[in-house]
Amino acid sequence: MRRRLLRWTLAALLGFGLAALALDRAFPPDLSRLAQTGTEIIDRQGRTVALLPAPGGVWRFHTEASEVAPAFIDALIRTEDRQFWHHPGVNPLALLRALAQDLRAGRVVSGGSTLTMQAARLLEPRPRTVRSKLIEIARALQLEVRFSKSEILSIWLTLAPYGGNLEGLRAGSLAWFGTSPRLLEPAQAALLVAIPRRPEALRPDRHPDRARLLRDRILGGDGGEMPAARVKLPRHAPQAVAALAGPPRVATTLDLPLQEALERLAADRLADLPDRASLALLIADAPAREIRALVSGGGGRGEGRGGFLDLTRAVRSPGSALKPFIYGLAFQDGLAAPETVLDDTPRRFGHYAPEDFDRSFAGEVTAAEALRRSLNLPAVALLDRIGPQRFAASLQAAGIKLRLPPGADPSLPLALGGAGITLRQLAGLYASIATDGAFAPLALRAEEHRAALPLLAPRAAAAVAGVLTQPFPDTADSSGVAWKTGTSWGGRDAWALGFDAHHAAAVWIGRPDGTPLPGATGRSLALPMLARVFGLLPPAPRPSPPSLRRDATGISADALRLLFPPPDAVLAGDGPVVLRAMGGRRPLTFLVDGAPLPADPARREVAWTPAGAGFYRLTVLDAGGSAAHASVRVRPAE
Repeated sequence: MRRRLLRWTLAALLGFGLAALALDRAFPPDLSRLAQTGTEIIDRQGRTVALLPAPGGVWRFHTEASEVAPAFIDALIRTEDRQFWHHPGVNPLALLRALAQDLRAGRVVSGGSTLTMQAARLLEPRPRTVRSKLIEIARALQLEVRFSKSEILSIWLTLAPYGGNLEGLRAGSLAWFGTSPRLLEPAQAALLVAIPRRPEALRPDRHPDRARLLRDRILGGDGGEMPAARVKLPRHAPQAVAALAGPPRVATTLDLPLQEALERLAADRLADLPDRASLALLIADAPAREIRALVSGGGGRGEGRGGFLDLTRAVRSPGSALKPFIYGLAFQDGLAAPETVLDDTPRRFGHYAPEDFDRSFAGEVTAAEALRRSLNLPAVALLDRIGPQRFAASLQAAGIKLRLPPGADPSLPLALGGAGITLRQLAGLYASIATDGAFAPLALRAEEHRAALPLLAPRAAAAVAGVLTQPFPDTADSSGVAWKTGTSWGGRDAWALGFDAHHAAAVWIGRPDGTPLPGATGRSLALPMLARVFGLLPPAPRPSPPSLRRDATGISADALRLLFPPPDAVLAGDGPVVLRAMGGRRPLTFLVDGAPLPADPARREVAWTPAGAGFYRLTVLDAGGSAAHASVRVRPAE
């Protein structure tokens, strides 16, 4: 008899288990709300850069228990469910007491809900009825079978209501305290445990006395001031991060403090721009080929400023900003070197007759001076020798496909901006000069890096970097920044691109609709902004002339160096100064502010008589295209 009873008992338990399993498979918990979360964009250090809402505009973000301050977890379990770690989803004693009260009243007057039951209700919200309570019990048992205790906590932490369109602890913590759940203090944790009980009635901005009373009861003491209003949720680089929506969390290469500083700089400059003009800024880590900060559009300031557009991806005419790459290919091919004399006089190339920007001509100039002054005729002449098709093909082989007019082939106007390119692409190109001459698209997602493809030989890139390294106008700055400007036809696009040993930066100013901005130039509008951008960055280390720093063979004992005068020297203004160089491949060319000095090509020194007091930039170039620099000040003659 006893054995038969045991068999019947086991059979009944097995039948009940199989039935429960069948019901669980037939009616699984609905996890769709848990899957419909917004996206948190984090920077390279894990700091929140931006939050993108879930469908319907709800601020809901996936949150793990391991990402929350222990003070919050302790207060939550102590207040809501002391037996959470031990019960199977329901607390029988509390539940029986609550059910008895509910049945007598015919409605829910006492919850008795465990955190698991609350998680079930958050997954599938229902009216507060006895029937709903029974369903929650069944769902709680299902959740306990399917998930670990920490995973059940994660459901609660992701879906708990915090008033209005705030759901989940991460949204609540950021909106009410401007901090992540990991950094919550005990008083903050106590308030965030309290609010989900009655999220609208306990909103601290609307009902501070009620919220304070329950918070202090949970805390066991006075928790101090209450938040008077919601904190604005972080939304940096909105146009760029909008394209990253989807996953619960996206790691980027951004640097949050630098991003904030660049946004402040952009907002300050935007107020002074002409009507309907906007800007786009980008800072990249040149060696890593990663975007550290970017700003796009007008940020909602005025009509026509492109506040919702990612202007770092807009295809625009680069003006003269591609000239350095023409010179780089010419240096690489042996068609020219920085000291090569070029002709800047009127000339026709078939039916094409370019002029310089100021409609004048400089005559004979060195290639270095022609590039620094952005003269048009020498650049077009070099492109004619290289071949426009080959120039465009070289860029395309490295990963840059220029946008040409429909049906057009690459031609000589490429030298002056006759093709389209984006700010991100241009910044990546200048990062290639800053390093080894190879191009790779600048990464924004932490995992999206692509291999760099060859564009310029390292020494050719070094020669271009040496030529472009110069103080910003109206400053005595000799921080080792190389820069170039560009202006498209009609002033539609004003560009300034720059780099040093660590960073590449790009500035674009113009009207998003492509209409002209009369009188605008890269030098007048964009270059001052570029100087301010580099003011946000730490200076490059010294001594490290760009051409030597970027040479793939490294700096050796026979590398070109300017021995005298040293950088930042202060010289007497009452006589000639002997400039001395060491290393490099002769013949050497000495330049002062870009103008070559008469010298014996076999010697490594030259006498120079300053024209007067002031700041001068001294350069020595060797036959291989290497360059060394020093900025000096000459005192007035005594």
